[in-house]
Amino acid sequence: MTLRIGDTAPNFEADTTAGRIKFHDWIGDAWAVLFSHPKDFTPVCTTELGYMAKIKPEFDKRNVKIIGISVDPIDRHAKWADDIKETQGHAPNYPMIGDPSLAVSKLYGMLPAESGSSSEGRTAADNQTVRNVFVVGPDKKIKLVLVYPMTTGRNFDEVLRVIDSLQLTAKHKVATPVNWKNGEDVIIAGSVSDEDAKKTYPKGWKAPKPYIRIVPQPR
Repeated sequence: MTLRIGDTAPNFEADTTAGRIKFHDWIGDAWAVLFSHPKDFTPVCTTELGYMAKIKPEFDKRNVKIIGISVDPIDRHAKWADDIKETQGHAPNYPMIGDPSLAVSKLYGMLPAESGSSSEGRTAADNQTVRNVFVVGPDKKIKLVLVYPMTTGRNFDEVLRVIDSLQLTAKHKVATPVNWKNGEDVIIAGSVSDEDAKKTYPKGWKAPKPYIRIVPQPR
């Protein structure tokens, strides 16, 4: 199963370090980031989990819930959290899903159906495709999918940047240009006619080409 932007994020029920959850119910009316790990006690993921804990207040400000998933059982997650705290300075302060049956990993297309039904005996290399980031909106639709190799740590500052863009463009009929950061100029969406744009932007816009209409970020 290949998940695409605009698909409904598959719902599931699973045990986490914060108790059993139903994913859609857990999201509620918030946004969510689901990020996955091939195995506990892996070095790159250790740095990622610690950094996410450090910047969690930034996600909180944006009404975004964070949840991790690793194919190992949750009792191993708890032991891993001690290492993360010791080496990164921050222990996970968000739920971590246990996926020892590989059910969620397969549901999200991160492992093939023939991967079996147990994490026992599997190595990080066996699960190397479980290195994804999914951003899910309050409507439970997938807004972003990022896939990383095992050897490259994820850039969660970029995930925050994209969420700023997603939330802005969901509210206003604009798009954000290359390398955009919160507070910078934006582009009027192509679906908006010049006539309608004049009602929203009576002061006009900069247009290096007719199809590129640049305005200050709406507030």
